[in-house]
Amino acid sequence: MAGDGPRSVDDPAVTRIEVPVDTRAPGGTTNAYLLDRVLVDPASRTDALDAALAERGSADAAGPSIDAIAVTHAHPDHVGAVADYAALTDATVVAREGHADRFAAAAGVAPDETVAPGETVGDTGVRVVDAPGHAPDHVGFAVGGPEAGEPSTRSALCCGDLAVAEGSVAVAAPEGDLSAYLASLERVRDAGYDRLLPGHGPAIDDPTAVCDRLIDHRLARERDVIAAIDGGAADLDAVVDGAYAKDLSGVRDLALATVAAHVEKLVAEGRVDEAWRARLADHGLD
Repeated sequence: MAGDGPRSVDDPAVTRIEVPVDTRAPGGTTNAYLLDRVLVDPASRTDALDAALAERGSADAAGPSIDAIAVTHAHPDHVGAVADYAALTDATVVAREGHADRFAAAAGVAPDETVAPGETVGDTGVRVVDAPGHAPDHVGFAVGGPEAGEPSTRSALCCGDLAVAEGSVAVAAPEGDLSAYLASLERVRDAGYDRLLPGHGPAIDDPTAVCDRLIDHRLARERDVIAAIDGGAADLDAVVDGAYAKDLSGVRDLALATVAAHVEKLVAEGRVDEAWRARLADHGLD
């Protein structure tokens, strides 16, 4: 097992562990986090993650080092070691309410409990935050700050694939929902967190600026999609060609699914012809 060593993220109750995993995200890693006594997004089992759990320890040497295991969303590069660490720690496995079957299918283990946005994870101070868009079951996990009764600590949101410090996040059909994604970015921006802890890459120290950048990026891509359709593009491949100026070698499938998500939003808003629904279905992206 391999992986970078644990990295403290200012607050001693928050530890980030970069976990090597099969992902298309830059860097080839997913960030697992220890938030209070909750393990979030254990993408694979590594020595570094084992060590971080051991360092947390327990008042009772025979007791578990964590109380719960949760994920921001049930994509393969976030759930790969849920079952392993559930067996190792005997921690309570937690899934988002309404998505237990999706969680079990991805993680290989059924959740012990479900939680809804606005609730806390078990008896910890970790709060569940609604953040769909990248995936329908997507949530964030918030710690610290006045809302947690800790006015002397900075508030942080473990935000999964809602945001990244650099680049952009894939919001891809058929399960990506751009309207929900943009609304989630706006809610998180307006909530006033001091720091965002993303699923990939470094921490985000200016949440407002990054959320605004990601919103602007999506709206700019939307304008490109509309321009391509208005310019005569008659199918998704033609829209992709018109909406992207860069070389799409190796990522064209992702660009196609992203454009499909944009078209779904535009159809729902009545801004492009309803006939595009059938064109999405032709690609299995409706």
